Amino acid sequence: PGKGIGIPMIMINTAQQVRETIGDPRCTPLIGEWIKEIQTDFVKDDIRCVMEQVAPDGSIIDHIDGQTLTPGHAIEGAWFILHEARMNINEEAPALIKLGCNMLDYMWERGWDKEYGGILYFRDVNDKPVQEYWHDMKFWWPQNEAIIATLLAYTLTGDVKYRQ
Repeated sequence: PGKGIGIPMIMINTAQQVRETIGDPRCTPLIGEWIKEIQTDFVKDDIRCVMEQVAPDGSIIDHIDGQTLTPGHAIEGAWFILHEARMNINEEAPALIKLGCNMLDYMWERGWDKEYGGILYFRDVNDKPVQEYWHDMKFWWPQNEAIIATLLAYTLTGDVKYRQ
């Protein structure tokens, strides 16, 4: 059994769109719950990583599917959280900025191709070989996610590393 980060991520983005489009106030507490799930179950500060799949209790699954990371996907989740911080004018914004920037930093470190540049498609949590043969490809969408996330991070923090 397992669960993926994709569900809470997409629910955050969908609820943000609904809230911004029709002003539904019920979206904000739901967004908070999905962010908490991502922070609690998928973000692993001890190993500086955002997991793609975890066990129902949030632990790492000792299986190839549980060990495969998708840096661009996690960076996309980071910008959803940074976008929420930008929209959030109360005391929660600093914690959201920290979470989003941590997610971005962790997966940038793991996903950036140090030899040729660009965000790699898949990585292994333990730096072992990845099953997918396209693991080292650099599709357009992870690069776009990185641009959006770093722009938001720079706008919110002023940290020049995100501008660079």
